[in-house]
Amino acid sequence: QVQLVESGGGSVQAGGSLRLSCETSGIMFRINTLGWYRQAPGKQREFVAVISSGGSTNYAASVKGRFTISRDNAKNTVYLQMNSLKPEDTAVYYCNTPLSNGNYWGRGTQVTVSS
Repeated sequence: QVQLVESGGGSVQAGGSLRLSCETSGIMFRINTLGWYRQAPGKQREFVAVISSGGSTNYAASVKGRFTISRDNAKNTVYLQMNSLKPEDTAVYYCNTPLSNGNYWGRGTQVTVSS
């Protein structure tokens, strides 16, 4: 059974930092692409960052230079280091992995940035 469990969210002031974690199980972690998405109230879910099995990364323009995605294959975990947070980063952050039999999501973790 595929499971993705996010953690690390919380409330922080603008300019602060948080590190999100997504622990996975039930997948061949080493060969999978992992990504982070977010959804703000009243808005559609949007792409944040992705990391391939080989470690290549890609970021949304709005977070490039502030967020860093990384993976630890030994721990089956993907991370999102978020620095210089802005109020517009407030959202529920979701972990994602696309598999051959569908797209899998975690339940999300709330990030709130106050000005």
